[in-house]
Amino acid sequence: MNRSLQAASLAAVLSLSASANAVTIEVQADRPGADINPAMWGIFFEDINFGADGGLYAELVKNRSFEFPDPLTGWSKISPSLARGRLSIRDDNPLNAANPHYLRIESEGSAPFGVVNEGFRGMGVRKGEAYNFSAQVRRTDGSAALRIELYGSDGTLLDSARLEDFSSDWKTYHAVLHPNDTDAKAKLYVLAEGKGAFDLDMVSLFPQKTWKNRPGGLRADMMQVLADLKPGFMRFPGGCIVEGTQLSGRYQWKKTLGPVEERPLLINRWNYEFLHRPAPDYFQSFGLGFFEFFQLCEDIGAQPLPIVNCGMACQFNSAELCPMDALNPYIQDALDLVEFANGPVTTAWGAKRAALGHPEPFNLKMMGVGNEQWGPQYIERYEKFSQALKQKYPEIKLIAAAGPDPGDDRFKFLWSKLRALNADIVDEHCYSQPAWFLANTHRYDTYDRNGPKVFMGEYAAQSAYTLSTKNRNNLETAIAEAAYLTGLERNADVVRMASYAPLFAHVDAWQWTSDLIWVNNLTVLPTANYYVQQLFSRNRGDIALPTDIKDDASQTSGTTRKPSQLFASATRETSSGEIILKVVNAAHSTTEAEINLETTFNVAGRAETIVLTGATGSAMNTFDQPRKVAPVDSIIQDTSNAFRHTFPANSMTVMRLKPK
Repeated sequence: MNRSLQAASLAAVLSLSASANAVTIEVQADRPGADINPAMWGIFFEDINFGADGGLYAELVKNRSFEFPDPLTGWSKISPSLARGRLSIRDDNPLNAANPHYLRIESEGSAPFGVVNEGFRGMGVRKGEAYNFSAQVRRTDGSAALRIELYGSDGTLLDSARLEDFSSDWKTYHAVLHPNDTDAKAKLYVLAEGKGAFDLDMVSLFPQKTWKNRPGGLRADMMQVLADLKPGFMRFPGGCIVEGTQLSGRYQWKKTLGPVEERPLLINRWNYEFLHRPAPDYFQSFGLGFFEFFQLCEDIGAQPLPIVNCGMACQFNSAELCPMDALNPYIQDALDLVEFANGPVTTAWGAKRAALGHPEPFNLKMMGVGNEQWGPQYIERYEKFSQALKQKYPEIKLIAAAGPDPGDDRFKFLWSKLRALNADIVDEHCYSQPAWFLANTHRYDTYDRNGPKVFMGEYAAQSAYTLSTKNRNNLETAIAEAAYLTGLERNADVVRMASYAPLFAHVDAWQWTSDLIWVNNLTVLPTANYYVQQLFSRNRGDIALPTDIKDDASQTSGTTRKPSQLFASATRETSSGEIILKVVNAAHSTTEAEINLETTFNVAGRAETIVLTGATGSAMNTFDQPRKVAPVDSIIQDTSNAFRHTFPANSMTVMRLKPK
């Protein structure tokens, strides 16, 4: 044997030896498994952390109709040394009965006199953009004008406008402001010029640049980040706000329809929930109501998933129960909601939808009954809802609650009862440290394939512990979640849907961490966790492929190798014919693996690859470094039906393997 042949033989032996002790990822591409739900990966919106007012709902004026318990919350008196006047809150002869309070400004005319609104931790305005001011005004005395002024955080006048010739009846008046600078903490001034008196209500400042440029609509940059996720569904309006601390404070969807001035204000239960994070100015104006939620879902191609109150207040608070013999109005609200979403315009609630500008149905397919309830009280109420809804709308899939913990006695009780009731889908929740998510990647391998399906409706890895203010959206938590999601994808016949929670958090007004997307008044910050969601949602595939990791951690050259921390799932995309392989390396060091596609599928030599990683597990995105942890696209040149690849430490990798 010549020397070159000897060298080649030795290399082959060494290669085989290395392979024998390597990690192997096996994908049985010729054995297609379950169909993956097109709506598998979704989002969960709750009005927490100023997610709606002060967040997604683009209104910049806080307490615009003076309905907070302290009617001047968010407002301050502006009274220069020469100014003389009075402010008073009144409710006689109001604009409407749903929001009866209004502000009377009486000026003696010696100098401009009025009020300033602070916005939601300031008002974010941009140079070069236009902002629509409007207010309901009624003149009660004199002929004074109104001066509308926008000031920056340093006291610089950004723009102003003048309104005059007011009617003695309520009437809407408009102006457009064009700030000459960008400011995240601007304020709006409303001042009387001259002698006279006015009544003001529904004082509003809206960017003209909203999502799809809808007047009175949603914040465009926040909506774009949602659209970029390509979510399959959106669960709304919450969470705990569905339940309310007491039933009187529950979310009632019918009160969120129609003109915004007729939608009654409600205190947000996150206003007072945490002593360590009070938010006394947190209320729900319902400018983002149920019609807007359905419209939002349609805009981004997400199936709507509304959650309705089942006659139970939050069990962490009052645990108030609607008596069983008084439950019918709650059930009727659920039935009417289906008609509102899907009914023809000839029905009562279908006609209401059409009157709001949407005669076509919203194609509602599913509904949640209750949020995070537990115990026999929930089961008896769920059963009543199920009987009524299935009788009238058997096509609607119902989602039942499994409590707040993914394995305690409450959870086990609920699953046993819901299985006996043949529930469609059961909603599981978990907030825990990264170790739980890594340890539970095989959680659904042993679930009953013939029982109710699973909706992992709320989850987030906590870098510290649940309810800690020190939780951070770092790479470690994102990678733990990614590993867990590979287990959900591999078990797509059982797990039909999943959504991270909470969705949004305002950096100056949050109550809960961790959160998928952080915002300030001008900027949106996707987290590492957001990019994990995006990689799964935008690389979903249609069919799950059996995937297994074999790890020989035996003696290698006299040393003991620790088992790898690789996790993987694979799918096939019907339209492109591609195999989409997702591999998560939760180790703090690189890991080399043999990838074997057990298939007659001939892999092309090049593969598109997306890698999410960072320098350390503690790496995280900030407003100063927004892409410190973000996906990076590349091309692998040497793929085949069997090839080796090295996965970076603390990483998620998506490979799109193309057929020749």
